[in-house]
Amino acid sequence: MHGSMREIAERATFQSFANCYRREIDPGMPSSHRSECGQRQKYIEWSCPMAAATLRAEIERESLCGPLRFGRVYICRTPENAWHEIAPLRALYLMVQECYSGMGAARAESLRNEEAELLGRVLASYQCIADGLQQTSDHTGRTFIDCEQSLTFGHWLHPTPKSRQGMADWQQPTYAPEHRGRFQLTYFAVDATLLRHGSTDEVSVSGILETLLPASCRPTLRPGEALLPLHPLQAEAVMLDPDIAELARQGRLRHLGSFGAEFSPTSSVRTLYSADVPWMLKFSLPVRITNSLRINRMPELRAGVEMSRLFARTDFLARHPCFRLIRDPAYLTLALPGRTESGFEVIFRENPFVSGSETKGVTIAALTADPPPCTRSRLDLLVREHATQQGLPVVNASRQWFSAYLDCALDPLVRLYDELGVALEAHQQNVLLDVSSGLPTASYYRDNQGFYLSSAHRDRLVALVPDTAEIGGLYFDDRAIQERFGYYLIVNQIYSVIARMGQDLLIDEEALLIILRERLSGLTDELDGVGRDFAASILDRPTVSAKANLLTRILDIDELEAEDGRAIYVQLPNPLFSDRRAARRGEAHVASR
Repeated sequence: MHGSMREIAERATFQSFANCYRREIDPGMPSSHRSECGQRQKYIEWSCPMAAATLRAEIERESLCGPLRFGRVYICRTPENAWHEIAPLRALYLMVQECYSGMGAARAESLRNEEAELLGRVLASYQCIADGLQQTSDHTGRTFIDCEQSLTFGHWLHPTPKSRQGMADWQQPTYAPEHRGRFQLTYFAVDATLLRHGSTDEVSVSGILETLLPASCRPTLRPGEALLPLHPLQAEAVMLDPDIAELARQGRLRHLGSFGAEFSPTSSVRTLYSADVPWMLKFSLPVRITNSLRINRMPELRAGVEMSRLFARTDFLARHPCFRLIRDPAYLTLALPGRTESGFEVIFRENPFVSGSETKGVTIAALTADPPPCTRSRLDLLVREHATQQGLPVVNASRQWFSAYLDCALDPLVRLYDELGVALEAHQQNVLLDVSSGLPTASYYRDNQGFYLSSAHRDRLVALVPDTAEIGGLYFDDRAIQERFGYYLIVNQIYSVIARMGQDLLIDEEALLIILRERLSGLTDELDGVGRDFAASILDRPTVSAKANLLTRILDIDELEAEDGRAIYVQLPNPLFSDRRAARRGEAHVASR
């Protein structure tokens, strides 16, 4: 591997980890010193008592609501009291050590396995980034799958953004999205009496299977058998399950092999896409990606169907055409006695981005991601193209783009929560934009794991879709909803757009925060339910909740296995609060004159 690629991967690994460390563990001490050329350089310094040292990281770019961009890293060891440059990964090792030392000697000793686990994931993420940098691709490609497979560095809010435990190096070129591999699904012939499935009235599982594998190219089935598709990685794993192996010995399950269209992995790794098939498929995988082992649970399968029914029984989508739900209206699995899941759970997701519509959806994660070396971000390209086409200054084009974005990615979601009591886990990977005409014209939401239903709206929602009352992990108190909704929609998604525009020097972050504040303030004036409370809480609280991915990793928590999917949250300074407070001070000053 080329040395410069290793250095880029190393700096990116340090940057994501250090930003999480700064937010969740130790904010560090700001300092400034004159550089060799006489300019004042800003730094953050972290004390590392376990190593009897202090780390100092250059701040190349600051942000009000996004990550700091770090430059060179230095170390000062006592009693030398002299600063020396250190490789970012070596500095990161010391920070990992400090993560556990602060828990006290007894507990730190009991967490040694977790410390080794965290360090291993950091290194695995680093290697994945380095491998991704080696792949040749057209970073300017704007099809759905181009964007899904372009996330070289992963999410900056995670300390190990590209870690994938359980996927071997030799499997990555086929199954990892950044390698842009394509592969067929693996099919099993199963005793039809063992199948469990569900769907809305508008679709049928048999009809979906026909689109995946038309009768003309299907393998021959025996009487009483049915087809069941699976991700090839998961197919290998389930055959090691003793219960599945016993079914195979009995002849009630047969491994048929690979057939049909070729699919590509999307950014989630386990959801597969083909431009020629009107359905995406979401599988369980024997891979631990970032925080969690990726398993489809039965409540999620059922939630996808019931939430599809809910939206079909209301007119919300018709009244808000700039917001679109990518539904998960059907599922199929193999039922085993005494077990809730078998490993065969597959979710069928609508595919709005088939041939001819492939440029209609770009995930916000791809728009805001750090670009590969010597390239520009997708968002930067879009905004500057819009400025050129409209003959606008870049700052004005940025304001237009951001306002159009809020029209379809903020307003409908807050109104949905206000009207129906439904909040969405609208983080930057779950939300896509139609930017095929330059400005955002519609947003799409995907993910059957990301519905939060307000207990205050329970009676109305149960009247519309009775089965929601029977699905665990759907209804929540509004206080819990607003913490999560605020993180996913504001901190994770909208702040990432603001930070990206600032980093690309399109417009000052402060100007976009003012637009966002005005938009939220307008919603508080217009709405009168839980949506109003949500918007007001974002404006009026001095802190905002953010998911603590590093603390989650330190304690080796699988949030999908935790009760109600509960993650650890921390409180961060709220940039909207300071902006609103300053505006109020200005209004008070004018009123007093």
